[in-house]
Amino acid sequence: MQVKHLLLIAILAVTAACSSKETVDDNLSESELYQQAQTDLDNNSYTSAVTKLKTLESRYPFGRYAEQAQLELIYAYYKNAEPEAARSAAERFIRLHPQHANVDYAYYMKGLASFDQDRGLLARFLPLDMTKRDPGAARDSYNEFAQLTSRYPNSRYSPDAKQRMIYLRNLLAAYEIHVAHYYMSRQAYVAAANRGRYVVENFQETPSVGDGLAVMVESYQHLTLNDLAQSSLETLKLNYPDNASLEDGEFVPLRQDDDDRTWLSKVTLGLIENDAPLPPGETRASQDVIRQYEEAEDEIPDELKDVDQQLDEAEGKDRSWFSYMTFGLFD
Repeated sequence: MQVKHLLLIAILAVTAACSSKETVDDNLSESELYQQAQTDLDNNSYTSAVTKLKTLESRYPFGRYAEQAQLELIYAYYKNAEPEAARSAAERFIRLHPQHANVDYAYYMKGLASFDQDRGLLARFLPLDMTKRDPGAARDSYNEFAQLTSRYPNSRYSPDAKQRMIYLRNLLAAYEIHVAHYYMSRQAYVAAANRGRYVVENFQETPSVGDGLAVMVESYQHLTLNDLAQSSLETLKLNYPDNASLEDGEFVPLRQDDDDRTWLSKVTLGLIENDAPLPPGETRASQDVIRQYEEAEDEIPDELKDVDQQLDEAEGKDRSWFSYMTFGLFD
C-alpha cells in the first residue's frame, strides 16, 4: 500500500474519531463508569475511554476511583495521539498529588508525551530526518525524563527513561551540527565554530563530537585562525580517526573559501546577502512568476508543444508568457 493511501486512511480515521461525540448515561455509578472505561482501554477505544474517565472525575471528584482515573486519563490521551492533553493531565496530577505512590508514572508519561510530540502523523509514514526538525519537544522530553531519574532513581520507569535520554541527547547534538553546517553554507564561520565548540563541550560521548571538531577545524581555517584549527585537527585525528572529514589522515573541508562575499555578508557573518540589483520595473515576485512559467514550459512534452505552435500559427501571432499565464484574457 502506498504512503498516500496510508495517510488518507489515517486522516479519515482521525476525522471520524474526532467527529464522534459519545454521551454517557447519567445513571451510571462510579464503579460502572470505571469498569466501562477499563473495557474501552482494553478494546483500544481511547476516545471513548477519555470521555468516560473525564465524566468519572467530574461526577465523583472525591470517589475511590478519582485518583486512578486521573492517572489512566494521562495514558488514554497519550494513546489517542493527544500529546499536549497527556502532558497537561500529567502536570495536573503531579500538582495535585505530589506524594502519590505512582507520581513517578505521571513524570514518565509526561516525558513520553513530549518524546512522541514531534513524531506526528507525517513523521510516522515519511522518512523525515529528525535531526533537522525543531528540537523543542526533544529538549522538553529530555528535561522531563531527567526529572524522573533524579527524583525517583529507583523507579521502575527510570531504566527506560535513561535509554530515551541517550537517544534524545544524540538527537540534540546532531541538530546542533546541522545548524553549524547551515552557518558554514552561509559563510558564517564564527557562528559555525561556536556551534561546533558547543557540541564538543556539552555533548561528550555522543557520535556528533567528532563532527563538532570537524566544524571547528574548517571554520577556523576559513577564519585563518591557524593555531586553533591545528589544535582542533590534532584532537580530531587522535580521538576520531574514522571521521568522515578525514581521508587517509588528511582533513577534507566541506566547502572551499571564497573571497567574493560582499561587505554586508562579511559584517553579518553571512546571514544577510546582497543580491544583484533588479532591472527597472521588475520585482522579485515577477521574476519568480517568470521563472516558474519557464520551468513549466520546459516540462511540456514535445508533441504538446507542436500543438501549441500550430494554434499560435493559426492565430497568426506569437503568444507572450503573460498571455499564457492569463489564458489569453488580456491579449
